[in-house]
Amino acid sequence: MTNTASPETRGFQTEVRQLLQLMIHSLYSNKEIFLRELISNASDAADKLRFEALAAPELLADAPDLGIRVELDKAAKTLAIVDNGIGMSRDEVIANLGTIARSGTAEFLKSMSGDARKDARLIGQFGVGFYSAFIVADRVVVETRRAGTPVSDGVRWSSDGQGEFTIEAAELADRGTRVTLHLKDGDEEFLEAPRIEHLITRYSDHIQFPVTLAVAGEDDARVVNSATALWTRSRSEVSDDEYKEFYKHLSHDVADPLRWSHNRVEGKREYTSLMYLPARAPFDLWNREAPRGLKLYVQRVFIMDDAEQFLPLYLRFIKGIVDCADLPLNVSREMLQRHPELDAIRGALTHRVLDMLKKLAADGGDEYAGFWRQFGNVIKEGIVEDAANRERIAALLRFASTADESGAQSRSLADYVAGQAEGQDAIYYLVADSYATASASPQLEALRQRNLEVLLLTDPIDAWVVEHLREFDGKPLVDVARENLGLPDGDGEITKDAHNDEYKPLLKKLKRTLKGRVDAVNVSRRLVDSPACVVHGEEQLSEPLRRMLAASGQDVPASLPILEINPRHPLVERLSAETAEERFSDLSNVLLDQALLADGARIDNPAEHVRRVNRLIMGAAAADTA
Repeated sequence: MTNTASPETRGFQTEVRQLLQLMIHSLYSNKEIFLRELISNASDAADKLRFEALAAPELLADAPDLGIRVELDKAAKTLAIVDNGIGMSRDEVIANLGTIARSGTAEFLKSMSGDARKDARLIGQFGVGFYSAFIVADRVVVETRRAGTPVSDGVRWSSDGQGEFTIEAAELADRGTRVTLHLKDGDEEFLEAPRIEHLITRYSDHIQFPVTLAVAGEDDARVVNSATALWTRSRSEVSDDEYKEFYKHLSHDVADPLRWSHNRVEGKREYTSLMYLPARAPFDLWNREAPRGLKLYVQRVFIMDDAEQFLPLYLRFIKGIVDCADLPLNVSREMLQRHPELDAIRGALTHRVLDMLKKLAADGGDEYAGFWRQFGNVIKEGIVEDAANRERIAALLRFASTADESGAQSRSLADYVAGQAEGQDAIYYLVADSYATASASPQLEALRQRNLEVLLLTDPIDAWVVEHLREFDGKPLVDVARENLGLPDGDGEITKDAHNDEYKPLLKKLKRTLKGRVDAVNVSRRLVDSPACVVHGEEQLSEPLRRMLAASGQDVPASLPILEINPRHPLVERLSAETAEERFSDLSNVLLDQALLADGARIDNPAEHVRRVNRLIMGAAAADTA
């Protein structure tokens, strides 16, 4: 495509305008990161050209040595980052420098609070990239020509970051991209060579292409980084600070990673991996279709971003690289899927990440608690999706519990087993929509009375997790909301025909009255203070799982709850003594509605429930008056 001759002015996408204003406001105290971001982009451009040149070597013919140049001009008050990488066409410039093509960007920007410190952390999760230039520049000019195109196909883009940009044709002798920053008043520190050299060494020493620093009017342009791929070095040679800066280069995050794992495998398979555990979740974590995965290199040659084949979906938050010696340089995503060594590498990398998480959990403290708040629900997906590692993943899970009234998800399954009562051979749990609903559930009363701990599972995915995680450490997981619940005190199952016999007339009358609303009515031994609760048959789907499936649009088989009553409760005693059919019906239905509401379920006919309650109140008031 040939460029149009005259300059064209366009408006930024709405999200870009919002991001620019938020970034300038929130990241100004850490403004030096602009240099890291722009050098990272230049490095990516060189990587991509080297990859494309595998199939088209002529793309590198005019300048085979790839590199990055930082140019300072005090007189012009400009700083430029120049690369001889892949470059961009006019359409690519408009797409890359005028829009943000990440799904959910608008929702992400709405989450901004106006608190600069908090917003800076959020923007760091989003990734700042090219737009960070406007933190220190009041005008940015980008000149670029895509490799393999004529000199006349160059493009010049410029903007003051206020809402519009101008794009025009430009004759450019060199392929690649030059980003020129016209610095704001007060930011002249970034024209000082020692300052820039320090920042390059700090933030970009790991870049595998040489980064040259040149000052206008001086002849001593020099390479200031080590220009060695960090992952190829021995772990003993790499400092923690270098690992952290490489993570920021990969992820464009402003925060340090929690942990990392750097490993080289030799023998039958040869590959190097460097994987990072972020401290905070990206804004699009829950978009399972978002780009994810490791950067793939083959013999230090960049092949692709987001190679999702090397880790399972529930580890999609892991950032890093894998450099394989055995793969062909022309490997594609489709070839990766069929490669005979992929399953073994994927399995090994998954184990390495899980071991990293195991060590983080073993260290205790706030780090793992913070990790769990950010990524816990994603880890739970592994219970469903990765049967081979289910035991490893189960050890990482954390739940709220009746043993801790704070409601924090801090109790592990190993903690639970270690604290079990004598003779207890099960792990008890209750699934509910919220901690408030779970902790107040009448289904817990008998277990609390016996000092039996119950895990309170309140995340949407939990109902699905316990369908797949049936035991831990040889002990079965038992739902306290099921009809037949055994306790370790020798009492056996809570609901028995023998307990029903004493109240058979009441139970039969209740079942007849509630026909179509309940499957059965039984006497309960799980209730202490409450008049009634609902439970579910052993073969029925739990109510939380039913709601989750229904919300996802799936057909859910019809089923009715089982009503359990506490015959010693005054309300049930009053019900048992009631002879008027209408009042008995009203009391029975209100009793069931209360039990359903306590279980977090919706009642089918709220208006009818209100009418019944009103009739009962009016009847009680009339009796008091009489």
